[in-house]
Amino acid sequence: MQAGNIHYRTEKDIPASVPLFPLSGALLLPGGQMPLNIFEPRYLAMIDDVIATNRIVAIIQPQFNPEGGVENGDCPKLCSVGTIGRITSLSETGDGRYILSLVGICRFRLLEETTSKKSYRQARIAPFLHDLASDDNEDSVDREGLLSSFKAYLEANQLEADWESVEQASNVTLVNTMSMMAPYGPAEKQALLEAPDLKTRADTLVAITEIALARDNDDYDTVLQ
Repeated sequence: MQAGNIHYRTEKDIPASVPLFPLSGALLLPGGQMPLNIFEPRYLAMIDDVIATNRIVAIIQPQFNPEGGVENGDCPKLCSVGTIGRITSLSETGDGRYILSLVGICRFRLLEETTSKKSYRQARIAPFLHDLASDDNEDSVDREGLLSSFKAYLEANQLEADWESVEQASNVTLVNTMSMMAPYGPAEKQALLEAPDLKTRADTLVAITEIALARDNDDYDTVLQ
């Protein structure tokens, strides 16, 4: 896996402990790109620290309940799986914020949080090492089914897409980009993150989209009655 100028190939390339950036509804997948607007003092301090070292930040969701509610507070409980990413670009806004781009490296399982004098949280992790290799499961994706559900969702919501770019994208890029951009809630995002392989993630995305379309149709029918 390459993120910016750095190649991550083995467990030795991944730090054992990482700074945590809890972010509800966020999904970063290996190879994906996430823009971030940093303004809280503790996370500004975190960015200063990682820029001076390995540039790695861990994106992880706060835990949520079955109704979709998310834990609040300064130190919410966290989901067990997140993704580490490398900062590949950063700019200062002049009003105290950082605008940065994070490229996904690999998913990880949260082992335990570590004590620190830092204002931000840190934890030991177990990386999903198979994420570092190229995905050889691309051909197992039902690309036609995925695109069909995507088109139906866009039409139902009166949205447009750059179909030329979509058609040229690889299955890996297509599935992961659509998963990251999909306007679904924390539970759905976590399900997409934890999918064991590309085919399962694609099938999960199609299932979530079909449920969303069915729910929208039910709401429409209710309004007409």
